[in-house]
Amino acid sequence: MSTSPALTRRAFGAAALAALAVPVRAAAPAEIRIDWATYNPVSLVLRDQKLLEQEFAKDGITIRWVQSAGSNKALEFLNAGSLDFGSTAGAAALVAKINGNPLKTIYVYSRPEWTALVTMKDSPIKQVTDLKGQRVAVTRGTDPHIFLIRALAGAGLSEKDVKLVLLQHADGRAALERGDVVAWAGLDPMMAAAEVESGARLFYRNAAANTWGVLNVREEFATANPDIVRRVLATYEKARKWSLEHPADLKAALVTATKLPDAVIALQLQRTEMSSGHIGEKQAETIVAAGKALQEAGVLDSSLNITAITNGMIDPSYGNAIGA
Repeated sequence: MSTSPALTRRAFGAAALAALAVPVRAAAPAEIRIDWATYNPVSLVLRDQKLLEQEFAKDGITIRWVQSAGSNKALEFLNAGSLDFGSTAGAAALVAKINGNPLKTIYVYSRPEWTALVTMKDSPIKQVTDLKGQRVAVTRGTDPHIFLIRALAGAGLSEKDVKLVLLQHADGRAALERGDVVAWAGLDPMMAAAEVESGARLFYRNAAANTWGVLNVREEFATANPDIVRRVLATYEKARKWSLEHPADLKAALVTATKLPDAVIALQLQRTEMSSGHIGEKQAETIVAAGKALQEAGVLDSSLNITAITNGMIDPSYGNAIGA
């Protein structure tokens, strides 16, 4: 029996529509690019124990480790597409998001007091107001930078009232110890090292103004590979829980990675809480508070809806799926 041309066209059209209705599964990536950082102890456990390599071996997916020297570097790498996952401070992620960095914040690796304003033990600097007209080392786009802005604003000052010397964190410590600057917006473990090894003094602390340590993912990667994102977080959870159960081994891993003495790393870990990987309202509150403080300081546009941007940036669904 012959088939009419009209019927053939209808059947072909129906088949084409049916094909379009079937979602096309994205090809798995050949590698996952993820950072490690000395300010993120859990990342060292992941890297050293090759937990991600073991998780994805059966998929033929390799793991590429990239060191982040600070939130600014992790965010730069994410924006450039050279990282899929990057660890930063929550407030730094917010500023990057506002500036167009396509990321989602999906996990907490720590709740640290990792930044404070630092000077040398014999320095005349006693309080934030003493910084007026002085040279201060800072890494732009990081939690220490945001912490400094908020501290200055609280003292009735702004960035224009000090002379910022823009350096990566380790170089900021060196500049302080050489006397090139009178103060440094510090970051652990370099800050702890300055205290233990050089007698540096934390002259301004505010634990509440330290935003959480968070893991971010490129939106494009997460959209294309949601199951891989969940598996990465599940593996992160294993490393976080191992870290809590093996504090001595965690300290040893940090000592090896940083080449810093036990006493320095002990001080860093004393200021670092890793009790939960869940991200949600508590983290959003600290990020929103930082964002609004930056608006009041004139650093961020006052018309921005910081709460809406933060809520859009944080995505707890991946962590919820694996019980984080």
